[in-house]
Amino acid sequence: MDELHHDDQHHDLIAPIEQSASTKAAAKKARRRRRVLALLITLGVFVAAIAIGAQFLKPLLGMDKVTDYPGPGTGSVSITVPEGSGPKAVAVALVENKVVADADAFVKEFLNDGGELSPGEFTFRTEMKNSDAVDVLVNKDSSKVMYFALSAGLRINESLEAISKGSGISLQELNALNQAPAQFGVPSKAKNLEGFLAPGEYRFPLGTPAKDIIQKLVTTTVDELKSQGITEPAKQYDTVTIASIVQAEGGQADYGNVAGAIYNRLKPNNVETSGLIQSDATVTYGLGKKSFHLTEEEKADKSNTYNTYANVGLPAGPIGSPGKTAIDAAAKPTPNDYLYWVTINLDTKETKFSKTLAEHNTYVEQYNAWCTANPGRCV
Repeated sequence: MDELHHDDQHHDLIAPIEQSASTKAAAKKARRRRRVLALLITLGVFVAAIAIGAQFLKPLLGMDKVTDYPGPGTGSVSITVPEGSGPKAVAVALVENKVVADADAFVKEFLNDGGELSPGEFTFRTEMKNSDAVDVLVNKDSSKVMYFALSAGLRINESLEAISKGSGISLQELNALNQAPAQFGVPSKAKNLEGFLAPGEYRFPLGTPAKDIIQKLVTTTVDELKSQGITEPAKQYDTVTIASIVQAEGGQADYGNVAGAIYNRLKPNNVETSGLIQSDATVTYGLGKKSFHLTEEEKADKSNTYNTYANVGLPAGPIGSPGKTAIDAAAKPTPNDYLYWVTINLDTKETKFSKTLAEHNTYVEQYNAWCTANPGRCV
């Protein structure tokens, strides 16, 4: 009995030992789970910190910048591209009007397209894709509109032909409007619309009446004159006439000086040239041709009312459509003492100015030398 009792006591002692080992294993597993959980929490906090930090860093690094809209855009935005504008200036205007998202991205798209930038008024939508906005500028959507482009310096017949071709409006209808200029608000001295059809690239909705198209072009020119403080009709007409000569006679960089020289020649006390502008471009306009050379007989013909070699003062009227830059130069000429000018390189439009005929003749020799070196250009 004692032995049996002893055995019972022995088993009682072993049982607690087995229970303790199980408890330790469970505790170990619990600690492992807590360590894993702590690690996951730490990792989560670390990832969250990176995400939050990135949000703060993005603006600093420019990483949150939207470079393109998904398109196609909404509404209508009219943007005017002035003569001489570059892609960057246009891009800035487009961003300011919320047409495109980023100027640099737009310029890159424009340059990749390889198109040419022309002056004029363009209609965009807000929040357009860069590629769609480029298509508007390079006229890839011309099938949806009446489109035409007028270069600065075109004569009225050339402008009307371009408008007719691009709009489908008959040349006869356009000529009839041209011969009734008063209805468009031009000065009463104007016998037609020569000089008042603003150069540029134009898009009009299909079916736009001819009169509305012409009015838009004329208004653009008149508004430019008014912006320069030229509001009196007679002065507007004279300014456009001078601007058309400036457009024909010099490179864009020299417009101000050419205008200044013309005004010097028109001064009553000018005894050097006696009020004669002496512009080849005016004479050829009156002759109905385009040429860089005139005969002495042509220069002496007073019956040509556009002959500024034989007739004192301004010609009978404008000799083409001046661009904005030429109009601005005629309205506010560069003060100078020049009386003569000659473009010595027809490619670069480099123009030489002088105060005396003797100096001028040396530059004319340079022009003749260029003509000899470039056969067929000075005809």
